[in-house]
Amino acid sequence: MIEARHLRVLRAVATSGSFSAAARELGCTQPAVSQQMKALETNVGTPLLVRTGREMRLTEAGEALVRHAGGILAGLTAAEEEVAAIAGLRSGRVRLVSFPSGSSTLVPTALAALRAAHPGTRVSLEEAEPPRSVELLREGDCDVALAFRYEGAAGEGAADSAEWADLVVRPLLTDRLVGLVPERHPLARAGSVGIAELADEPWIAGCPRCRGQLVQVCAGAGFTPRIDFATDDYPAVVGLVGAGLGVAVLPQLAVESVRPRGARTVELEPTVRREIVALTLPDLAQVPAVSATLDELVRAGAR
Repeated sequence: MIEARHLRVLRAVATSGSFSAAARELGCTQPAVSQQMKALETNVGTPLLVRTGREMRLTEAGEALVRHAGGILAGLTAAEEEVAAIAGLRSGRVRLVSFPSGSSTLVPTALAALRAAHPGTRVSLEEAEPPRSVELLREGDCDVALAFRYEGAAGEGAADSAEWADLVVRPLLTDRLVGLVPERHPLARAGSVGIAELADEPWIAGCPRCRGQLVQVCAGAGFTPRIDFATDDYPAVVGLVGAGLGVAVLPQLAVESVRPRGARTVELEPTVRREIVALTLPDLAQVPAVSATLDELVRAGAR
């Protein structure tokens, strides 16, 4: 194996013409230069220098190695500088995956702060709902995943306590679910609404995980919701409710990201909350750009 330090010594000897001159150039002793040259020749398995009296010249192998040494050492220097830039957050890349309501609320605030503090760090954004977002993280297709799980949830679409056991979990906020009814609905101005009061209404359901949670909450209230429409698009949910086509349950974060024309939010009983988190792998958490992104997401969740 050829070591970079040996190449630097060889190049110094070739350009200076002697061990003593190379030692002065490198700031070391002549015996140290001699030892490193012997080690290099042992590693490559052939002489690199011919010593005749006070003169020293390169063998054919030595000339070939010196010819390549410049490019090799330049490449190593460039690599060292690039790694140092990443470590110092002068550059870096983070692949972020988020669910839609997180993309429209938490992510813009976090990325704006990250760009202001570290303009050399680039972040790409892709949207996916959990559990797909978590799968992308584990498969190596992203560096940070925003995800959520419902408090005390069980059954289909729910996350148990071991779901993220192998990941670094940064809590961002607790998001309360609210009811959404047409503005002319009899319960539109109620202070709070028991979900059982909506048992006979047509329902508009959201993403698969949210849909599973809705069915579970309704079952706890003694009924099965009649789901007329299902869509992952929160503005579409709001639009359908606003048009009087049904009622829905949405996370507060989702309502904040759209303008609920023709619809009103009501507090829901029993209270249902979901935990919003940022996830990454343990090794990735040590990468400065990833760590800085997580920190900004935590700050955005606290606002």
